Amino acid sequence: MSTDLGTPAVLSPDEADRAVRLAAPRGYCAGVDRAVITVEKALDLYGSPVYVRKQIVHNKHVVSNLESRGAIFVEELDEVPEGQTVVFSAHGVSPAVHAEAAERSLKTIDATCPLVTKVHHEARRFASDDYDILLIGHEGHEEVEGTAGEAPEHIQLVQGPQDVHKIEVRDPARVAWLSQTSLSVDETRETVAAIRERFPELLDPPSDDICYATQNRQLAVKEIASDADLVIVVGSGNSSNSVRLVEVALEAGAKASYRVDDASEIDEAWLDGVRSVSVTSGASVPEDLVEGVLQFLSERGYPDAQAVHSAEESLIFALPPELRRDMRTAQGG
Repeated sequence: MSTDLGTPAVLSPDEADRAVRLAAPRGYCAGVDRAVITVEKALDLYGSPVYVRKQIVHNKHVVSNLESRGAIFVEELDEVPEGQTVVFSAHGVSPAVHAEAAERSLKTIDATCPLVTKVHHEARRFASDDYDILLIGHEGHEEVEGTAGEAPEHIQLVQGPQDVHKIEVRDPARVAWLSQTSLSVDETRETVAAIRERFPELLDPPSDDICYATQNRQLAVKEIASDADLVIVVGSGNSSNSVRLVEVALEAGAKASYRVDDASEIDEAWLDGVRSVSVTSGASVPEDLVEGVLQFLSERGYPDAQAVHSAEESLIFALPPELRRDMRTAQGG
């Protein structure tokens, strides 16, 4: 902002004290990036329509953009015409869904995040060793349904410490736990601790199931939330990791925290008396939505955001093998 004479405008004392901090890392993780690119490449390769079972990732803007390019999102496979191409979402599916697709002669491309696939492998291994498996997660979440479907006779859902007293197992010495990858790290540890109190011989998975991106984004929001008047989390309401970021921000000391799909959902009343604003986004959020929030703040007298780096991410996942094979064939390779 400047005067007609070209000299810089003087900020009011209120504006001069304002600060905006931006979490880094934030937004797309490797699994989300892979899943979205999978649908885009499938549309380029096979043409429209390409069907997608469930939301490819939990972000309504991503889904809307892919729909505009010819993707058709369905809840179940019986909505897909026989012989058509269907992409399985990043959250994974159960063996029963794979079997149904085969029965209906559907061409499938599995965009399940490799970190979710790892949990599926662990579920099958624990089940083959005849363990009772306690799956920590949220009822109804696609990832939980997919993992539970790997060994339904062995798996029971535990949504939090409040469920631990209801657990029933065949042998207290043969109990293992797994978790949904997008949970709060702290909440999961609390649940595991409560389970271990009941079952001291509880077997841990070979590696932490909470995905690296979820952990990094929770650590990053802690960095920017402790002395923030307001933390804005960009992400959709059905995104478990985005919802968790709001909770983590409040637990870390933020005076207020809200989740928005985009800048249009920001209530200007949230900014009353607010000097320090921190911004982050869930793992399925494109960066342009974050930029829209920063522009909203800029137009209301808040300065350019200062990035706060808490971790570096360089992981990239290869596209699904069935898609890579068809791309090579199309290129004459």
